[in-house]
Amino acid sequence: MEELLQYLFSGITNGAIYAVIALGFSMLYNATDLINFAHGEFVMLGGLGLVTFWTVFNLPLPVAFILAAGMGGFAGFLFERLAIRTVSKPQPIVLVIITVGASIFLRGAAMLVWGKDAHGVPDFSSHEPIDIFGATLLVQSLWILGIVLIMVAGLHFFYNRTLTGKAMQACAINKRAAWLTGIPANKMVLLAFIISTSLGAAAGVIIAPVTMCSYDMGTMLGLKGFCAAMLGGLGSLWGALIGGFLLGSLESLGVGFFSSGLKDAIAFILLLLILYIRPQGIMGTADSKRF
Repeated sequence: MEELLQYLFSGITNGAIYAVIALGFSMLYNATDLINFAHGEFVMLGGLGLVTFWTVFNLPLPVAFILAAGMGGFAGFLFERLAIRTVSKPQPIVLVIITVGASIFLRGAAMLVWGKDAHGVPDFSSHEPIDIFGATLLVQSLWILGIVLIMVAGLHFFYNRTLTGKAMQACAINKRAAWLTGIPANKMVLLAFIISTSLGAAAGVIIAPVTMCSYDMGTMLGLKGFCAAMLGGLGSLWGALIGGFLLGSLESLGVGFFSSGLKDAIAFILLLLILYIRPQGIMGTADSKRF
């Protein structure tokens, strides 16, 4: 029982991180029908940004958090304006190739700026771990869960209670019809890129204290976030949340009860199963892919 609880604590922590990454995939896909395979590199930028702003410049943690997430959002702004919007024939395969190229470019740039060495940061607070029925719950895990829940609540409020969020949903449903009603579709797409990449960078910030940050950390995290988004239903806010927690829990249980060698394989096994059994994901429907 103690071991099971410990694995679940670890799985929920990892699942929260996967959920935030999946949210970035889903909301961008919702607005543009684009799967950004460079999304993991924005996670990496957030983690290394926190290293720089918090441990090198010694800025307060809230300020470092905002700057690191903002750096990801600014990189997303440049990515959309310089690489995506300038494409003369934005066919899906062309855009996917561009995101792959952007991923390679961002990894190379990060290696030049931060080097090849891994960097670490301390926990957000110095409290002692919490003992629950013999299992240990790290306080950093509570920070991660709390921040993720705040971000999900903020996104839910944004989409359902603000005019900009509703306009973005209208563009997601039919960009031409939204444009005819006076909604600036291009600005909504740009905003979707900024929010999506900011979410990715925020995921990198909250994962930084529990792992070492390096220029190549984003590749696997991005793939697992994509698996979580597909598992829950690509384009679904709540599906991303469910898929992330489910993937994290199953991954942790697989490592604990079987082998650590299965840690990365579990995500892709789940992806293959969901593609065969229910391609639209847990929360998706066969004839709808929107929120």
